Amino acid sequence: MSELPFGAGARGIGMTSQRTRDRMIARLREKGIRDETVLAAMASVPRHLFVDEALASRAYEDSALPIGFEQTISQPFVVARMLAELRDGRPLGRVLEVGTGCGYQAAVLAQVASEVYSIERIAGLLERARANLRALRLANLRLVHGDGARGLPDAAPFDGIVVAAASPKASELLLQQLAVGGRMIAPLGAEEQALCLIERTTKGFTEKWLDAVRFVPLRAGKQ
Repeated sequence: MSELPFGAGARGIGMTSQRTRDRMIARLREKGIRDETVLAAMASVPRHLFVDEALASRAYEDSALPIGFEQTISQPFVVARMLAELRDGRPLGRVLEVGTGCGYQAAVLAQVASEVYSIERIAGLLERARANLRALRLANLRLVHGDGARGLPDAAPFDGIVVAAASPKASELLLQQLAVGGRMIAPLGAEEQALCLIERTTKGFTEKWLDAVRFVPLRAGKQ
């Protein structure tokens, strides 16, 4: 967990207003998010730290925003929806995030899971995430530069996997890194995407299809 109050010494002081974050949480409740642990985590993480200063005034809108490298920070509802489904009211142990991006979702995950690994293929974006996260001092979060499509087999098995980029079908490599009883949530589909929640059981895998979404594509390799 954070050793300092979130936002301490941060840029964009006006955007650290609790009232601003409370409005975001109220909108999430109106849209059906009921997981109080996820809502509390999102209320505590200063989203404005993870976008360019020019976009800080829009940080708490329910919209995706550009973060450079042709990537985006997901809209708050999508983050909340994915994490609430991943938890399903249960504590999370070790979790893998595929696609660190600017680091925002990793910071939220670090509030709801005991151990988080986040992998990013773009070195420049990972360094930006490290800078964004530095002030938060999250001891249970590990950032890795690597090929997210391959996951992190050395750290597996995971209780949860969150994939922040879309692919036509679920990755077998990632599914094999789930613990029995573990869940993976990912945007799947070619031209049209939807969130898919996959749970590993003793007999195989079950699927649950959720909302239509639009994510950047999951690319192999690293740069």
